[in-house]
Amino acid sequence: MPNLNRNNPKQNKIAVVAKKYHLLFSFLTSVFFMWGFSLTLMDVLNKHFQTVLNISKSRSSLIQLSTFGAYAIAALPVGLFMKKFGYKPGIYLGLFLFAVGAFLFVPAANGASFNLFRIAIFVLACGMATLETVAHPFIATLGNQQTSDIRINFAQSFNGFGGVIGPIVGSYFLLNSERQHVNDLAAVRQLYIMIGCFICLIAFIFYFIPGLKSTPYQHTELSVNADKPHLGKTKELFRKKHFVFSIIAQFFNVAAQAGTWAYFLNYGHEVMHFTDERSGYFFSFSIVLLVLGRFLGTFLMRYIAPYKLLAVFSFCNILMCILVAQGFGWVSFMALIFINFFFSIMYPTIFSLGLKDLGKQTEQASSFIVLGFIGGAIFPPLMGIIANEDTAAAYYLPIICYIVILIFGIKYPGLNKSFNNTFSQK
Repeated sequence: MPNLNRNNPKQNKIAVVAKKYHLLFSFLTSVFFMWGFSLTLMDVLNKHFQTVLNISKSRSSLIQLSTFGAYAIAALPVGLFMKKFGYKPGIYLGLFLFAVGAFLFVPAANGASFNLFRIAIFVLACGMATLETVAHPFIATLGNQQTSDIRINFAQSFNGFGGVIGPIVGSYFLLNSERQHVNDLAAVRQLYIMIGCFICLIAFIFYFIPGLKSTPYQHTELSVNADKPHLGKTKELFRKKHFVFSIIAQFFNVAAQAGTWAYFLNYGHEVMHFTDERSGYFFSFSIVLLVLGRFLGTFLMRYIAPYKLLAVFSFCNILMCILVAQGFGWVSFMALIFINFFFSIMYPTIFSLGLKDLGKQTEQASSFIVLGFIGGAIFPPLMGIIANEDTAAAYYLPIICYIVILIFGIKYPGLNKSFNNTFSQK
């Protein structure tokens, strides 16, 4: 694992991941991979269901409502579960729900019911939400807090790899089946059976891998006091301005991501006149740029404060959205692709900045930040109303989101003065 030295060069370098947790960190990245794979696959399903089930864009966006709505419902209960039982049982719970949701695609496909598909997606997304809520603070504990930004961004890069594979697999199995006139949803059923089996395999391996029996740095006193009221601690948590603003920023960040991805294939088909399958491959390429952006961002954070980089990338995406909304052909389409490059660091950076200096309240705070995922449930249907008439014009809406994130990045030093003081002394 790489080392980081933000302090005086004469001081010892700080390892990004403590050596004894390399195996655990490596395995947790596979969880991020499957999360990214499934999330981008949902956007291929969005377009596929428009064709196969003959539904409108605004109705198909209910997939995003089911997906990100699950985060809003599951986040707080998962936070309590994690506080009571710990990180590893939380991972097992997430994998279980993930697998159950995948297998529920079988009756949904057999009945060709959009509502049954939404139930299956909701259960699967509850598993995703559980993994998301647990994995971030878990990874944050695998080393020095000064390197948590880099550690989470590095793990999220594998989320990006999964995001690249999702549209490729979806385009090949689903959108290609449309061209072959296979409209009985057999491809959807077969694909999610394979996903469910793979998740079960991951859970099995996770249980038996040696060296995972010790949980690093977890606040054991939280487990002891899990049944006691935490109202006072919750109030104290919400006095942390940087934490509260991180929830707001994450709300708009996930809103922008969900809306941008939901109509990417529609943009390729309607503005660029591509086939759905070709649009899906371009979507996959845009996720490649997201991965590259994460690795580049992780590197730049060694020299640039994360909140400053977040502000710069947010401003760039405001410019990209303006270009996309014009529908200028390849210029606008390349801007659409590059939205993912600049989006790359936003989610993990907002998450890690929100968790800074929270100590024993980190686990609880994680579940509240994940609650910001409700933005992904609300925003795509709003964009869908505009996209029903003009897909390009719908991309004006994410500009609002990136303005909020820009403000968060600019204001962060004043929001978290303890972090600012620590950073200024380095």
